[in-house]
Amino acid sequence: MSRRLRVLVSAFGATGHVFPALALAGRLRDRRHEIWFESLELWREVVEERGFHFIPAPEYIALPRPLPGTPTTPTLAQSAQALVPVLRDVDPDVVVNDFFTQPATLASELGGVRRATLIPHPYPVNEPGLPSAYIGLLAPRTPVGAIAWRLAQPWFARHARQERADLNDVREELGLPPIDRLYGGISDELAMVATFPQLEYPRRWPSYVHVTGPMLYELPHPDIDLPPGEAPLVVVAASTAMDHELRLVQATLQALEGEPVRVLAVLNQKGREWPDPVPSNAIVVDWASYSQVMPRASLIVCNGGHGTVVRALAEGVPLVVRPAGGDMGENGARVTWAGAGLMVPRPLLAPAPLRWAVRRVLADPRFVARAQAIAAWGRENDGTSLGASLVERHARA
Repeated sequence: MSRRLRVLVSAFGATGHVFPALALAGRLRDRRHEIWFESLELWREVVEERGFHFIPAPEYIALPRPLPGTPTTPTLAQSAQALVPVLRDVDPDVVVNDFFTQPATLASELGGVRRATLIPHPYPVNEPGLPSAYIGLLAPRTPVGAIAWRLAQPWFARHARQERADLNDVREELGLPPIDRLYGGISDELAMVATFPQLEYPRRWPSYVHVTGPMLYELPHPDIDLPPGEAPLVVVAASTAMDHELRLVQATLQALEGEPVRVLAVLNQKGREWPDPVPSNAIVVDWASYSQVMPRASLIVCNGGHGTVVRALAEGVPLVVRPAGGDMGENGARVTWAGAGLMVPRPLLAPAPLRWAVRRVLADPRFVARAQAIAAWGRENDGTSLGASLVERHARA
């Protein structure tokens, strides 16, 4: 039997980042490895219930140029230095950092520990000829479009270049050598992109980058009652990280009132009550298990968080995406490019555009056929298992 590994997983506190990291950690634990999990204090109970050792992460890390009125400490360098004795005590074989968390990967580099990165959305590193990440535009369809993106790439990469300069300042403070590549928070030893390959634009892939498929996880929740009837079920899934005013839920309920569909709106804010009148064809709940409701749905309307997108596609359900910020526009563009749904641009949040998009996706069987093809791939390729195998192989190399 191969020896038992000691693995430290570090995850940004947002649900869309913690859940894939928990999925990977759980699969590694199932393979009899010992897991330490670093995240915000609010996740302690969840982490410890799953049998992992919990390491509290800083609740705040100061930006290189803090906004007026915000604390100037702890800095990224200080946060990394604080983890060095923790890693010395844990003595992990490998550290897996979430794409948004850098203290653990810097500390592991200081300690000479193998490093891996979990990216819980499409690969963000720019490929010449393709749109820059997070812009939310589709890949070009002509050579002229590819040339235009090549010419525009230096301008769009200015933020990534600034982030590299900031990171190199931190690395100098820690006594680490500078790096030339962009997105230095991604390990150049092993990077796991936990998305469907059908959502990735064709590109050249570094040898250390692997598109594993999504790593799905959810907290247990009792089953809920679905809207009665036989009409197609549209699930409106609010974001756990953005759109706290629930504008998408409000606009979609208005858009689908009187339509020949059943609507289940999930607020994804436990304990929150919906203050407005609810159409007769709809039900609003504060939380629901996606594994219960999505297999019964004909369509998912969401803000485009990656976890919601890949959960829907894993069930073969097409989407209508209205981005609320962050990587959501990029995820919506990938869904549209893959033929598994449509994106309603962010400025068009209103009942009429949403109603049009819902009607079109429900009426065209090509959308569900493409979503089901992606789901079939997912049934044959378990992203969490592949990720665990990659981590084991890397730790033992």
